[in-house]
Amino acid sequence: MRSRDRLDEIAGSRQIWGRERVALHTRRTAGVLFGAAYYHEYQPDRPIHVDLDLMAGASFTVIRVGESVWSTWEPEDGRFELEWLRPILNAAAERGMSVILGTPTYAVPPWLARKFPEIAGERRSGERIPWGARQEVDFTHPAFRFHAERIIRSIVATYRDHPSVIGFQVDNEPGLELLHNRGVFESFVDHLRVAYGTVGALNERWGLAYWSHRLSDWRDLWTPDGNLQPQYDLAWRRFQAMITAEFIGWQARIVRGLCREDQFVTSCIALERLAVDDRALGEMLDITAGNVYYDMQHGLEVGTGIDQEQGWRTVGAWALYRTADQLFGSRGANFLITETNAGAIGESWHHLPGYDGQWRQVAWALVARGASMIEYWQWHTLPFGAETHWVGVLPHDLAPGRVYKEIAEVGRELGTARSLLPVTPDADVGIVYSYASKWALAAQPALSNRRGGGDQDSYRRILDAFYQGAFEAGGQVRFIHDAQLDGSVGRLDPGELAAALPVLIAPALYVASDDTLKWLREYARLGGHLVLGVRSGYADTDARARRERKPALLDEAAGIWYQESSTPSTPIPVRSVAGGPLADGAQGWGWIDHLVPQGASSVAVYEDAFFGQWPAVVTHEYGDGRITTFGSVPNAALARSIFRRILPKACWGGGVEGASVTVTSAVGADDTRLLFVHNWSWTDAEICLGLAVTDVLEGTALGGREVIRLRGWDVRVLRVDPEPDGDPIGASLPCKELVKEGQV
Repeated sequence: MRSRDRLDEIAGSRQIWGRERVALHTRRTAGVLFGAAYYHEYQPDRPIHVDLDLMAGASFTVIRVGESVWSTWEPEDGRFELEWLRPILNAAAERGMSVILGTPTYAVPPWLARKFPEIAGERRSGERIPWGARQEVDFTHPAFRFHAERIIRSIVATYRDHPSVIGFQVDNEPGLELLHNRGVFESFVDHLRVAYGTVGALNERWGLAYWSHRLSDWRDLWTPDGNLQPQYDLAWRRFQAMITAEFIGWQARIVRGLCREDQFVTSCIALERLAVDDRALGEMLDITAGNVYYDMQHGLEVGTGIDQEQGWRTVGAWALYRTADQLFGSRGANFLITETNAGAIGESWHHLPGYDGQWRQVAWALVARGASMIEYWQWHTLPFGAETHWVGVLPHDLAPGRVYKEIAEVGRELGTARSLLPVTPDADVGIVYSYASKWALAAQPALSNRRGGGDQDSYRRILDAFYQGAFEAGGQVRFIHDAQLDGSVGRLDPGELAAALPVLIAPALYVASDDTLKWLREYARLGGHLVLGVRSGYADTDARARRERKPALLDEAAGIWYQESSTPSTPIPVRSVAGGPLADGAQGWGWIDHLVPQGASSVAVYEDAFFGQWPAVVTHEYGDGRITTFGSVPNAALARSIFRRILPKACWGGGVEGASVTVTSAVGADDTRLLFVHNWSWTDAEICLGLAVTDVLEGTALGGREVIRLRGWDVRVLRVDPEPDGDPIGASLPCKELVKEGQV
C-alpha cells in the first residue's frame, strides 16, 4: 500500500488536470445539472421512451446509470454484455440529456464471490462478512483488483466516445467497512514501519510500556480486534481512510487513461462512512460528489435536530446546510449531488415525504452552497430489494404524481436561472474539521450516549452545536481541514484567511500538531477571531494527552487555562455577565472544562452552586485579533447568542431571534450577487432587505424598502441590483438588523 505522502503526491499531480477537465465540461453545459439516477435494468419491461420523455418534461438535463449492476455487465466470468445500456444513452442524447456512467465495483456479482471466496472482507480478523448486501469485499485483494480493472476498462472503452457521456463515477459510497483482512493488516504493519522507522520509536510514540504492550519485533503487533490502545486505534483509522482513498485513486487513474479530455471523474461520497476522509477522497477526483439525505416535513425546520441523532440522514435545516458546506470544503470548490431525496427516503418505518414546496427549498439551498448538480435517488420506486420503500420520482405504480410535479417545478426554475448558475457561495465563518479528532473521540468519547455509555459520535455532536449556532446567528460557513493548516496539504496563510474568514471555529480539535496550534494562534494575532470549543488542543498527533497546560500552545493567547474537566449529567444554565443578555434557555451541556482566566474576560457564567466558580465563555484580545473560548458544549440558545455578537454585522441569516427566515448569499456565474431567502415554516413571513433586488424567477424588480412576502415553505431567489457606482456584485450589503419577520 502507498504511504500518505505518496497519495498526496499522486493527488497533487491530478488537481490541475481535474480543474481543466471540469472547466472543459462547464464550457459546454452552463447552469446546474438536474436529474436522477436511472436504472432501467431493474424494470426492463418499462419503455425507455416513456421514462425519458417524462424526464424531459421535468427539465432533466442529466441521468446517472450503471454503477450498481456488475452482474448485468458481466453475468459470468469473462462473458460481457455491454450493449444493454446503449439504447438508454441514445435516448438521452436525442433529448439533449447528459449521462454520468458509473463503474460497478461496489456491488460484486455472485460468481466472483463463489469463485474467489478469499476476496470477502472481514469485520474481525478471520470472520468474513456474509454475502447478501453490498461492499462485502476486500478491495485491496489482487483477485478483486484484477476483475474490477477488467470490468472498468470494458465499460469505459465501450462508452467513452458516446456523446451523452460527460463523466464517470468510480465505485459508490466507498469506505463502508473497516477491513480486518490479513493482507490489509500486513500492509498496515508495513505502513507503520515506514512511518515510524523502528519498533523502538513506535513503542515510545504509542506508550506501549503501558499494560506490557512493548514490541520486540514488528511481528509482535497484535490485530485490532481487541485493541484498547487509543494510539493504535487512531493509526488504524487513518490507514483505513488512506486505503479507501488509494482505491478510489486507482480507479480514477484507470478511467482517466481511457476517457476523453472533456469527461470528468468523480465518486459518490457518503460523508459518514467509517473509512472516509472526504478531503483525501476529493484529491483523487476531478470534482467532489456526494449524498445529501435529510428528514423532510418538520425535519426541515430551522431550530430542530440538535437533540436528535444525525447520521446518513440529517434533521434540521441547519444540518442540510452543514452537509452541503462539508461537500464544498472537500476541495474548496463546487460539487455534485449524486443522490438526494426524491420521495420519502429511508426504512419502511420512516416515511416523511416532503411538504409542498420543500423540494424547491432544498434544491435552492443546495445550489446556494455550491452544488453544480442535483440528482434525485432514484427515478423509479423499486418493487423489490432492500430499498423497496425508498420512494423515487415516480411511485410504485410509475405514474407521475405530486413528487414528479414538485420536482418538475424545480427543473423549470433552474432553467429560468440557468445563466446565473452555478454560484460561488459566500462565507464569513470557518470551521476547522479534523478526521483525526473525530476518530480519536470515537475511541475515547467525550460525551455519553442515551444508554450512559461513551458516544462514538462525540466529535460531530460538538461540531454540530457550533455549526447550528453560527447558522442560526446568520453565519455562512466554510469548512477548512486541519491538514490545510499544518502544511500537510497546501498550507493556508493565516493572515489571508483572517481577512477572508474573520471568524474561525475550532470545535473539539482534540488531535492537533504543534504546527496546527501555532497556526491558529497566528490567525488570531493577525486579526482573526478564533473560537475554541471543548477538547481542543488536548492531544498530539498520536492522540497522546499533551503535557503542556491546556489548551496546549494556546493558553497564553486565549488568556485561560484549565486542569480539570467534568461531564455533567444534566445541562447547566448560563447567564451573561458582559455584552448584553443571552437568549432564554441558554445552557452548557455534556462537557465542562474548568476554565481559569489568566487575562481573559468572562462573557457568560454558569448558574450552578459548583460550576459557578468557573466561567462558561471567556474572550481575550490577542495581537490584532481575539480568542473566545467556550468552557462547555453550548446549546442552540447559547451558541446563537454568542455568535450574534461576534459575526460580522453585514452577514446574512435569520436576522431576528426565533425567525424561520434565512438569507444566504453567493456570487453568480455572471458575477452578480444573489440572495436566497427561505421561509422554513408553515407561517407566512415577510422581510425587508433594504436594497434594490430583482426576483430572478419572476423577473420583477423590488425597491430597497419594498417588503418581500414568503408563503409557508417558500423560497425566493434575488439578484442584487448594481450599486450607483456600478459595483457588479453589490458588495455593500446592509446590516441584518434591517431583516424583519411579520410574526416575531
